[in-house]
Amino acid sequence: MPEPRYIALEGLEGCGKSTHAKRLGEQLGAVVTREPGGTQIGALLRGILADPASTEMAARTEALLMAADRAQHMAEVVRPALESGRHVVSDRSIYSTLAYQGHGRLLGTEILLSISTWALEGRLPDMVVYINVPMEVLTERLKKRDLDRFEREGPDFFARIHTGYAELRAIDPDRWIVVDGTLPKDDVEAAIVAAVSARL
Repeated sequence: MPEPRYIALEGLEGCGKSTHAKRLGEQLGAVVTREPGGTQIGALLRGILADPASTEMAARTEALLMAADRAQHMAEVVRPALESGRHVVSDRSIYSTLAYQGHGRLLGTEILLSISTWALEGRLPDMVVYINVPMEVLTERLKKRDLDRFEREGPDFFARIHTGYAELRAIDPDRWIVVDGTLPKDDVEAAIVAAVSARL
């Protein structure tokens, strides 16, 4: 039986990662969860973070709330699942904080990596699936849904995040799997399942 793995799906808003986290989880029989919001406490934090009314939230406050969610998530969901022999598939992870708050909010990644690694008890995802979709495609997709506080940010914010993800992949390429998110959903799913299964 393969060793249980902690698998994260990452990407910009509208790339399809939530859909594909669920699909991958079903294929693997994994525990499917998300950050923020994968626990009862996390759901409360997610509500604050995503609320369009939270316009005055400072960037450091945002980053620390993400870290608080992550600590609870590791303690309550991820670690127990792995210890019981289950794979974990998470919609977002530490790498979202490094991309969104580190690059998007211009906080830098060094302190955020330290805080988030501590929150994770040192347990980083074993593999990260990045669903790559061009900015212009994401913009069109977001026009079709109600937007939360993050989705209402301007193009410069998302351009910085896009660059941030590229830098994170370059630092640790063996951890990352990049999938073309412009393909039909079933093709994206097949590519993700094949790539992840090859590493289990």
